[in-house]
Amino acid sequence: QLQLVESGGGLVQPGGSLRLSCAASGFSLDSYAIGWFRQAPGKEREGVSCISTSGLRTNYANSVKGRFTISRDNAKNTVYLQMNSLKPEDTAVYYCAAGRAYVCFTGVEAYKYDYWGQGTQVTVSS
Repeated sequence: QLQLVESGGGLVQPGGSLRLSCAASGFSLDSYAIGWFRQAPGKEREGVSCISTSGLRTNYANSVKGRFTISRDNAKNTVYLQMNSLKPEDTAVYYCAAGRAYVCFTGVEAYKYDYWGQGTQVTVSS
């Protein structure tokens, strides 16, 4: 069974850091582009970042550029999202998703992704 599982969320103070992980089971991630998305209460889902199959191409939302870094370890079948300098407005449920190899070439667009995890809550608050 093809599955994506996010982990690493939690409560952190403003200015703090978290690292989210997206682990795959039932399939190999190395043939898929991976995206991270988030959805805050009452807001639409937002594309945060994506990474190509090789890891050489990445995209970020303007709101997280310079603060978040996406990376992947295909040997561990896992993609990471390092989040630094967190702000209260980063509070949301974060989801990872897998899509075809080319979907990260033009941005972080949710409709291009085929497989989704269940999400992990990130709360930034003092």
